[in-house]
Amino acid sequence: MAHPALPTLLVVHDRGSASWLRILSAARGLCRVIFLHEAEHPAPSAELAQVAEHAEVVDITGLGEAEVCRLAGSLHPAGVLTFSEYRLRLTAAVAAYCGVRFHSRATAEALTDKYRQRQALAEAGVQRTGCVPLRHPDEAAAALARVGTPAVLKPRHSAGSVDTCLVASADECRARLAEFAGGDHRDFVLEEFLPGDPARTGPGWADYVSVESLVVDGEPRTAALNGKPPLVPPFRETGHVLPAPVPPALAAEIVRLEQAAVRALGIRHGITHTEVKLTPDGPRIIEVNGRLGGFIAEIVQRRTGYDMVAAALRMALGLPVTSPDPARLYGDRVTFQYLIVPPIGPLRPGPPSLLDGLGNLPGIDLVDVSPPSRWHTDWRRGTTGAIGTVYGSAADHTELRALLDQVRARLDRFWRGTHGPHTDVPHTDVPHTDIPHTDVPQASVRWANSTD
Repeated sequence: MAHPALPTLLVVHDRGSASWLRILSAARGLCRVIFLHEAEHPAPSAELAQVAEHAEVVDITGLGEAEVCRLAGSLHPAGVLTFSEYRLRLTAAVAAYCGVRFHSRATAEALTDKYRQRQALAEAGVQRTGCVPLRHPDEAAAALARVGTPAVLKPRHSAGSVDTCLVASADECRARLAEFAGGDHRDFVLEEFLPGDPARTGPGWADYVSVESLVVDGEPRTAALNGKPPLVPPFRETGHVLPAPVPPALAAEIVRLEQAAVRALGIRHGITHTEVKLTPDGPRIIEVNGRLGGFIAEIVQRRTGYDMVAAALRMALGLPVTSPDPARLYGDRVTFQYLIVPPIGPLRPGPPSLLDGLGNLPGIDLVDVSPPSRWHTDWRRGTTGAIGTVYGSAADHTELRALLDQVRARLDRFWRGTHGPHTDVPHTDVPHTDIPHTDVPQASVRWANSTD
């Protein structure tokens, strides 16, 4: 436990958060952390249950926003923050009630509402992107007429590319919306598709990047510019590459756009993760996220030694922060993470032994695989369907591209498995399928040839 004389920091914990261990490690000697947690989702609940003796956890299950705010106020916090997309609005309410730093309630709404964010960026003159809210399949034709084809259908409030796909006709949009919403009344948006320009990053890389920033008193400071390996259809991210494979002039243009978007949304304090599409007409905002991006703290720290989780804690407490050393961001090697994301199609993968050779490829430091007991092969799960991560580095982007080609070739053999041929089923025909596969253990399988 932290010393009681230290200031109290409330962390609203949920899915997608930095781990409790990472948070407590960053807080050592800095603050006393109290986790506010609602036992709605098994994974974060199980995580916190494992550390009950080492962390202070307050159960907010079943409490309304006003009740959570009063409870938080009784703890006399010096700061509050969340690393979870799903708790930005609640955390903003708590911060306003307690009079501490965080996104304003209006900013948190714009950050978590894809339609409102598009409106705010357009109103500020930063970027106009066609975006129409819809809920019922009968609204599909009118929405598509306004946005044009193809268009991107996605939940209005979500993360990780869950239930996100491209639609090319009103019939397809109606069918997808009916499938995604089921019997629930869920809000979706239909957005203008931003075409990419592969020449901006070169062959072998995705046509978008992400900008990680520290925002202090309304002024964004660039912490990193990450490139990406190609997406797995339809829009599933497969990792990060630091530094991004873009020339300095384009990088500066990307950062100018990102900073304009951050200011337009009224972000005053904290860390942002902004995705930017590289189109034939220049950089365009995909979305601005008002929290640390998934896996970002790890790759930045591995690349530069800079701890973005610790920086987030310091900013929440109103303490000064430094920025990562630019010289270390653009050093003599390229650092990467590659997510092992299942391809589209019903799968019966082979045993983990088919991945054994991955750890022996030059440049790979660690292969961390956590196969599920049942294969959730539905592309609708977005990046949450990843079963592991490959970590490493290369001398330059050309060498890394060749290395990732080898990784993908070996993964393809794994996905084809030993139980029958792989089926390349278009996503429009894939049912929501869980396929049992008892040959794969539930425990994590890790291969490492470096402890650095």
